[in-house]
Formats: sequence, C-alpha cells, structure tokens
Amino acid sequence: MAQQLLMIEDDHRLAGMVAGYLTHEGFDVAHAGDAAEGLAWLKVHAADLVLLDLMLPDGDGLEVCRNLRTSSDVPVIMLTAKGDPTDRVVGLELGADDYLPKPFEPRELLARIRAVLRRRGAAAPDKAGGAMQVLLRFGRLEIDRDARQVRLDGAACDLTGHQFALLVAMAERAGRVLSREQLMDLATGEALEAFDRSIDVHIARIRAVIEDDAKKPRRIVTVRGAGYVFAKLQDA
Repeated sequence: MAQQLLMIEDDHRLAGMVAGYLTHEGFDVAHAGDAAEGLAWLKVHAADLVLLDLMLPDGDGLEVCRNLRTSSDVPVIMLTAKGDPTDRVVGLELGADDYLPKPFEPRELLARIRAVLRRRGAAAPDKAGGAMQVLLRFGRLEIDRDARQVRLDGAACDLTGHQFALLVAMAERAGRVLSREQLMDLATGEALEAFDRSIDVHIARIRAVIEDDAKKPRRIVTVRGAGYVFAKLQDA
C-alpha cells in the first residue's frame, strides 16, 4: 500500500509539481492550501508524513506544527523560503523531524522523505547475531522498538521520529561517546553540515522528557569537545 503524504502549501503550482513527482515515486499525496484545511484533513485521514510550509495565508507553520504535536506524532518536514536559521531551530524544538529550504530539488525532498520514514520504521540487530532486540531497558527507562515508544516509569514519553532514532542509536551504544557527526549518520544516514546544531536541539528535547532533571542529565551526558554518551545506569 502506498504511503500517504499531506502537503500543506499555499503555492498551488509548487504543490502540483511536487505532488506529481512524489506520486510518480509511489506515494499518495493529498494537498491542503492553508493551515485550517490541513488540520481539518488530518482529523479525518491518517498521514504517514506531513510536508508543512512555514508561511501560510491563515497562520504560521510553526503554530501548525505545535498544534499537531499536541495530538499526533506524525513525522513533519518543514518547507520554507525563509533563510533564518532561528526558524529551523524553533521548528525542531516544536517537533519537526526535518527542515528543507526553498527552492529545493525534488530528488532531495524525496531523499529526506524516505530518510524520515525509514527512521520511523528503523530497527537494528542486537549483538547476539542478527536477532532483533525489541525492548531496551535501562532502569526505569524502556525503549520499545516495535511500538516505537519510550517509557519512563511506565509512562510514554513524547518524542518525534528523529528523536526516537537518535535515542535508539545512543542506547544501542551505551557507554560509548558519539560525536554529533556520528549521531547524524546513525540516525539519518546523512552528513552533518558545518555549524548545524540540530543534534543539540534534539538532544535537549530528549533530555526534557527522559531525565529527572534536564539541567543535570544522568542518562545522556555531554562529553565536552567530543559529543554525547548514553550512560549505563540501572538505578536511574
């Protein structure tokens, strides 16, 4: 069955071109011309991923993303003509999985869509020889690959697909220091661009939901000048 995408974009010409290209690549693509139409569509239909324009005639794409995250974990790729890196950081903090500035190559958009969807369905073999280690346990913290859910004291933690992939990558390598470049490659298969601080934004969000005190983290520890390490704590 084809995966369902929703594109919330007020540029109908661009939306038509992108929808045609992605349909040719095997996706079902729905289009909404503004925020209200997009949110209304999502109340009735299920989407595997949302392509969300930052500038909409009836609202801000960042506000739409915030609204989505109150009720859904659907992956979101933000599209924008604005070049301000602050928008990117804010979008990631609000729960967007990726960010692509306009104008963009359709092939790059396709690659990013596939990467986000792959992260959503990704699972890694364990050390025992290829069998899937579905549940990772670290004291009060559980990471359930099958359910794509993180639980602390049995309560579900709200993470995006990108953040879940980052956490799994670190948890699988608990006790090992990973650089930002390694984390980007493990979570997305892409290279980290110079001055890209998106990894730090995602780590901060993960800490906010899995640490007892995000200002004094015990599970994800910063190693100055090197990266991050997932601590092997059984009492945390």
